[in-house]
Amino acid sequence: MLSYDLHAVFLCRPLHVFVVCVKLLKDAWKIAIETLSWMDLQKLSEHLAFARTVKQLGISDSNAVRYAYGLVIETVRRKNLIDAFINNVLKPRGINEFSMGVQAFLRLYVYQTRAAKNWSNLDLEEAKSIAKLGRAILGWRTMRCVEPFLGFLLTRPITTILSVTDDIEKLGLQTFHPTWFVDYCINLLGRSEATAFLESNLKPPPVCIRINTLRTSEQKILESLAAEGVRLEKIEPLRYAYKVVGAKRSLRDTLGFKEGWFYIQDKASCYAAEAAEPHSDMTVLDVCAAPGAKTTYLAQLMHNRGSIFSVDYSTRRMQAWKRGVELMGVEIAEPILADVCISLPFEGKADIVVLDPPCTSTGVFAKQPSAKWRLTPKSIDKMADLQWRMINNCAEKVKLGGSLIYSTCSITVEENELIIERFLRQHPDFTLTEIKPAFGMPGLRGLDKCRRLYPHLHESNGFFIAKLVKQ
Repeated sequence: MLSYDLHAVFLCRPLHVFVVCVKLLKDAWKIAIETLSWMDLQKLSEHLAFARTVKQLGISDSNAVRYAYGLVIETVRRKNLIDAFINNVLKPRGINEFSMGVQAFLRLYVYQTRAAKNWSNLDLEEAKSIAKLGRAILGWRTMRCVEPFLGFLLTRPITTILSVTDDIEKLGLQTFHPTWFVDYCINLLGRSEATAFLESNLKPPPVCIRINTLRTSEQKILESLAAEGVRLEKIEPLRYAYKVVGAKRSLRDTLGFKEGWFYIQDKASCYAAEAAEPHSDMTVLDVCAAPGAKTTYLAQLMHNRGSIFSVDYSTRRMQAWKRGVELMGVEIAEPILADVCISLPFEGKADIVVLDPPCTSTGVFAKQPSAKWRLTPKSIDKMADLQWRMINNCAEKVKLGGSLIYSTCSITVEENELIIERFLRQHPDFTLTEIKPAFGMPGLRGLDKCRRLYPHLHESNGFFIAKLVKQ
């Protein structure tokens, strides 16, 4: 839930504080409206569109930025239900008939006045204040076409939407997922498990960090974080992963973050690096390496001894990789800019090849809710084709006795088990091997040596890992 109550903020006293609050809210809503518009216009992720908007508008108030981010994420998360509700009120017209700015405002309005309050506890004064914000940001002429509907959006019961849908569609609206994906999950996991998985996407998994012993000792890092009010809980059986159970300030404002003493990293990502079991003096190929979570952890497990060649196709992402590698004190990693779908420009063979290819991100909908609205069933097949080309190119670079680690943050079988089954049929010199440490659930389709993690079971991103050894 957002940290601000809109009506309460508007009631700030004295006058100069009131003016500051009004400016904060106007800045926040301006960011949110513009971000949603960019997302619709160019099909951008919420994170990329948000960063672009903040830079474009030049708004530096951290409170306004934080409030705007919460508005965007929670509105996008509920987009299907919010749009269905708005269209029900607007009919015979639809939300898509209006300008992008108006569309964004209506979605944000319904989220803040209805969804954020569980569709009850209506606040008329807050709604009036939001309408004023809309006029101030978009102009009264632009808002004139939808103002007559704002009262109906504030008072119409949500049951008018949920009572007229079939079972699968209703579950999709209640858990904020496309109907086709709900059906896919039920076929994959069964009704009960699928429902638990879908419901877990209503909020992101706990924040986790990985202690970086390349910079200093684990004990010193833990003591420093404790002194700054960060409370941690060790994640077993992983080596350096901790769950953040409390913090008095943003992790990015701590001394440890600025010094590269820890990396904010999901436990599933940590597990993928540990599954590779890298040792000092090995040669490791990290494919699709940016922004550097795997590279920096592999280097840590190798005690900064050996060689890591990190490959990615994106110049922008490799800039982030470079900053992360420098901050974390990695000395053995070398960047390679290349499209692995075409070829892997690496001479020789590697002891370990780690491939974390682009995927549909169906395991991280809680963190990236916009992804679920961009996907279609065809997206899965298209991504699986890309992953197939990548894993084949990677296989050529594994030395005899070496290993290939394949992982995705997707829960679909097309991107995971079916890729591995096909790979094993066409590469008889590779075999699946047990992954250590033992964590998560066995893979599906009888691939018990593969591992799966789910948000509702493991407090992590949805994830798949397979380890293949070249005999």
